[in-house]
Amino acid sequence: MGADVTVRGAGIFGLAIGYACAVRGARVQVIDPVGIAAGASGGLVGALAPHVPENWNAKKAFQLESLLMADAFWAQIAALSGRDPGYARLGRVQPLADAGAVALARARGDTAQTLWQGRAEWRVVPVAKLAQETGWAVQSPTGLAVFDSLSARINPQPACAALAAAIAALGGQFFLGSQAAAARPKGVQVWATGAQGLMDMSAMARAHGAPRSIGAGVKGQALSLAYNACSAPQLFIDGLHVVPQANGTTAIGSTTERDYTSPTTTDAALDELLGRVRVAMPQLAQSAVLARWAGLRPRSQSRAPMLGALPADLGGGVGHYVANGGFKIGFGMAPKVAEVMADLVLEGRDTIPVGFRVSDNF
Repeated sequence: MGADVTVRGAGIFGLAIGYACAVRGARVQVIDPVGIAAGASGGLVGALAPHVPENWNAKKAFQLESLLMADAFWAQIAALSGRDPGYARLGRVQPLADAGAVALARARGDTAQTLWQGRAEWRVVPVAKLAQETGWAVQSPTGLAVFDSLSARINPQPACAALAAAIAALGGQFFLGSQAAAARPKGVQVWATGAQGLMDMSAMARAHGAPRSIGAGVKGQALSLAYNACSAPQLFIDGLHVVPQANGTTAIGSTTERDYTSPTTTDAALDELLGRVRVAMPQLAQSAVLARWAGLRPRSQSRAPMLGALPADLGGGVGHYVANGGFKIGFGMAPKVAEVMADLVLEGRDTIPVGFRVSDNF
């Protein structure tokens, strides 16, 4: 018989881990008092983009592995669930502002050939050529931009719905909303409780004498426009992510707010973001706003996902594990996070890299 695994939290980390465990034969149940993708995983943007190929470290290597796993991971989810998660690896375009940026981009292209193992490219291209190939009329002072073929897009809410359906197809159970209070945890427990869970753990750590917070919720705001560029690459321009989605919309994000009044209310900060993108991309200027979103994203002190055994002084104990701190890269990290956590909770194999452990946040 398979092991029992209880996942607390139906966001991207919790669902991906539940799926990875269910695929290996575990009996999985997912508990969430709010619902599927009710927190940061219910956002709009879905930009799966790499860190720049330089100053290599464990976090960048982990993210690269995860992005390279994504094609197969999401294809399997789609096939098992019968739902489209909106995934496509179409690359990303970044305009280059000056000669220094061009020189740096070319150097990074040389580095990418080695660091990215020949499985993706980073190259400098004329924006006029990109306009012909992609339909994006990108403005660039140098006439040049970086195109990387590693970046992908996903539609967060449909992706989480597809993961949940895949878990159910494998026999997993869900206790959501009012049902969560009556659920009885079984077996090992994985706490993937997002921003609120991270803030709760920080409070417990301080109560036990920790010198600082181990993490926090950082507000982000994003929006969706009625502009169909579903086969085009995403853009990173003027500090903004512009992500064409498979459903014919284009997502724009996002703000980063450590100080805020309401964590889930959109406000003037999002209006300013909309104004910036309409200046940077005139072809979006007349596009209607379809949706506005705000929420808290879980950011650990180390800025990397926080994975591993959850100690008693943070609300855990024997058989309790944590997977949190996805912040802005949770969907991109999810395939590898799921694999590593399934290795740990089901097989006792600890392959968590330095920088990702709970102790790295103290």
